[in-house]
Amino acid sequence: MKPGFLENETGRLLLEGGLSPADAAALQLELAGRVVPEDGFREMPLTVAGVDVSIRKSAGGDRAVACIAVMEWGSWRILKVATAEDRVRFPYVPGLLSFRELPVILKAADRLTEWPGLFMVDGAGMAHPRFFGLACHLGVVSGCPSVGVAKSRLVGTHAPLPEGRGARVPLLVSGRVAGTVLRSRSGVRPLYVSPGHYVSLETSADLVLASCTRFRLPEPIRMAHKLAGDQNLLYS
Repeated sequence: MKPGFLENETGRLLLEGGLSPADAAALQLELAGRVVPEDGFREMPLTVAGVDVSIRKSAGGDRAVACIAVMEWGSWRILKVATAEDRVRFPYVPGLLSFRELPVILKAADRLTEWPGLFMVDGAGMAHPRFFGLACHLGVVSGCPSVGVAKSRLVGTHAPLPEGRGARVPLLVSGRVAGTVLRSRSGVRPLYVSPGHYVSLETSADLVLASCTRFRLPEPIRMAHKLAGDQNLLYS
């Protein structure tokens, strides 16, 4: 994590779920100014970490399970899996997903021995009502490049998308290009890709398409999603 970011009062409230929805939205507006939607690397990252969170019902309240699957770029060989489980401390409010999921993601990230070259997050980046989705939040806190890959549209409008693999059109949010609607496989529902931090609009879409092999989802997110739901691997 960036030194000091989670050590102040706001950081403590984030981890402990002490922020109100209004305060959380205000914090997003403040932190959105720290996002850098430009490439922070010159070469393809050697490692990519897929990030996924699963919310599970339990008698004592909702539980969040995070999985970070670090993979070698290109071969998609798994290098490291980090998981964590924690109580959900923030209510479900559209647009404030990061305040439910980021604490358990950071708990899993603390178990990584080194940062990946890129975080690829199941969730929104800048394609968000306040231009600060989960991928942005993780990127700003960690200081690592990050990309948001949403399976459905949270916000915004776009032109019709051709059916072929690789087709893409801009996703507009309040008149601003905030992401890309990307067809990762011919004839399947598109992905909504947007920069998180230190990645440009064009590169975000290029990275996601390059990491979609035989499936709709990019390999790092697909693997993290699979492992997050695998009870046998949660505490290995």
